[in-house]
Amino acid sequence: MSVTRRGVLYGSLGAAAAGLSTRRAAAAEPIRFGWLTALTGANSAPGIGFNRGVVYAANKINAAGGVNGRMIDVITRDTQGDPAKAVNATVELASNVKVHAVFGPINSGESLATTPIFARSKVPSLCICVVDSLIDPVKYPNAFRLACNISQWDDANRRYCLDILKAKKIAVLGDNTGYGTTAVGVSVANFRKAGAEVVYDALIDADAQDVSPNMLRARSAGAEVVTVWSNSTGLDARMMNARGRIGWDVALSGHPSMGSGDVARLLEKPSYWEKVYVPGYRSCSFDANGKLPARTQAFVDEVKGKVELADISLWWVVVGVDAVNLVAEAIAKTGSSDSEAIIGYWNHLTKWPGLFGDFTFTPEEHNGYPTDEVVMSVANSARDGALNFAPGYA
Repeated sequence: MSVTRRGVLYGSLGAAAAGLSTRRAAAAEPIRFGWLTALTGANSAPGIGFNRGVVYAANKINAAGGVNGRMIDVITRDTQGDPAKAVNATVELASNVKVHAVFGPINSGESLATTPIFARSKVPSLCICVVDSLIDPVKYPNAFRLACNISQWDDANRRYCLDILKAKKIAVLGDNTGYGTTAVGVSVANFRKAGAEVVYDALIDADAQDVSPNMLRARSAGAEVVTVWSNSTGLDARMMNARGRIGWDVALSGHPSMGSGDVARLLEKPSYWEKVYVPGYRSCSFDANGKLPARTQAFVDEVKGKVELADISLWWVVVGVDAVNLVAEAIAKTGSSDSEAIIGYWNHLTKWPGLFGDFTFTPEEHNGYPTDEVVMSVANSARDGALNFAPGYA
C-alpha cells in the first residue's frame, strides 16, 4: 500500500484544503456513494466479497474524519443479479438519490442495461464487469473499468490451456446470463482462431442442479480441458461435483469464481477441487516463497479479525476498497463532488496505486488494468482469499 497515496485518504482527507470556503460550504453534505450489487441470489458470492471491501474502506475514511470533512454515505441496493431490479435501482440512485458516484452492478447482464442510464445522467461510474462493450469513452465518458476486461481473462486462460496444458480439444461451458453468453462466445471464437478444436459448448441455467449431462457430453466429445465461464459459485461447484461423480480426470479452467472459498462448502469431496485453474492477479497471488506483494500483505495484516477473507476471493475485497478510495481521492484532490470534477480527475491518473493494481486512465482509454497483472492460479490454493500461481506459470 502506498503510504503517500493512502496517507492522503486516511490521514489528511479531513484536513485537505480546509481553508477554502467552497469546501467548507459543502462539508455538511455527505458523499453519496451508490453501490449496486447482488447480495442475494445465485450470483451473489462476488457481491458479498466486494461489499466487504466497500464497507471497510468507507468506515475507515469516515473514522479518520471523512473527505474534506464530508462523510461517505454508502447507499446499497441489492439487485439479486436481476437486470430489471438493477435498472430500477439505477433510476432511483441517479434521479432521486442523486449519488455523486456509483460502483457496480457486478454482473455484466445488469451492467449492459444500467451503463447507458448512468451515462445519460452523467454519474461517474466504476465498472467491475468484464464485457468489452461496457467501456467506451465516446458512448460512456463517465464509465471506468476497475477490473480486467473479458479479453484479458480469456487470453490468460486460453494460453494456459494450449501452451501449458497442451490441450487441443476444448469444451466451453457457461451460464445463460448476459455475461456467460458473451464469455462463451468470445472464448469459443478465440480458441478456434488459435487453432484449437472446440468439441462442445453450451449455456447452462445458473440454477441448474444437475449438470452431469453436460459433463458427459463434453467427455464423449473428447474434451481435454473444460473451460467454465460463470460467476455463480453454486454452478461452478456443481460442475466440479459432476466431473468427480463420473470419474473424469479432466482439468477445469475459467472464471475466477471457481477459486472462491465459497466453493469449498459446496463440494461433495475436497478432491473435486483438484486440477482447477482460474485467471488471477499478481497483486493477490503468492509467489514461489509463499509471499504476497508487500502492499497486499500490509492490507491483509490490517484487516485481520475485521474482514473475513477465508470464504471469498481477496481480489473482490481489494477492488471494493479501491472503488471507494478512487471516489474519495477525486473529491479530496479537486475539492468538488461534481461529476465533471470526478471524471476529469480519473481521466488523468497514471499508475494509480490501488490494492488490486496500478490503474492508468486517459480520456481515450477507460480500461485501466494492466494486462501483465493477469496470471493463472490454482483454484483450491486459497489462503486469506489469495491463490498460488498455476503449475508452469510464473
